[in-house]
Amino acid sequence: MSEETAMFLAQAEPDATFKLLLVGDGGVGKTCFVKRHLTGEYQKKYIPTVGVEVHPLKFATNYGIICFNAWDTAGQERFGGLRDGYYIQGDCAIIMFDVTSRETYKNVPKWYKDITRVCEAIPIVLCGNKVDMKDRKVKPKNINFHRKKNLQYYDISAKSNYNFEKPFLYLAKRLTGNPALDFTGEMALLPKETEVDEHAQAAAAAEFEAAGAIPIEDDDEFA
Repeated sequence: MSEETAMFLAQAEPDATFKLLLVGDGGVGKTCFVKRHLTGEYQKKYIPTVGVEVHPLKFATNYGIICFNAWDTAGQERFGGLRDGYYIQGDCAIIMFDVTSRETYKNVPKWYKDITRVCEAIPIVLCGNKVDMKDRKVKPKNINFHRKKNLQYYDISAKSNYNFEKPFLYLAKRLTGNPALDFTGEMALLPKETEVDEHAQAAAAAEFEAAGAIPIEDDDEFA
């Protein structure tokens, strides 16, 4: 992690600030994901907590500094649904699931419904976390909810920083309406703790591309 970059971004006034909703089942890696950026260490143990934690994630871009105030559920989802107050005035969202747990992917539609019930039309990114793990259960060909709802999707790995910036860059472009926007300089991230298997990810990308050419069927499960 670049201490200089982190210090500069932490002290800099953002040119634009957005409320980012970070949702998904407990244990999929949401808190670990946001703590890769700027401050906080990667949590090797999952500790259920109560209350909302807001993580200001700042990014230097060619159009100024953008801040995503990431609202982390901090384990509240383990005690039932989230209150509407969590979602109110949300500008964008990341729905996260764990690619080693089919159950967390099956619950993605529930999180999507919760967001859109309160926030209506905000940009949403779907992320499959933990792609560094060998026992992937949710295969690329089976991930199609984002196609049904016209969302962006990324494979990610918090532990290895794999694709960390992509959800934020996509959301920044959508929120600013500026497709030319790009991140500049060094990312202020903690050092990666593991590597992603490049061959496995190349195969996954090919599987995604092949699946994308197949028409999807509407079904009640993902209505």
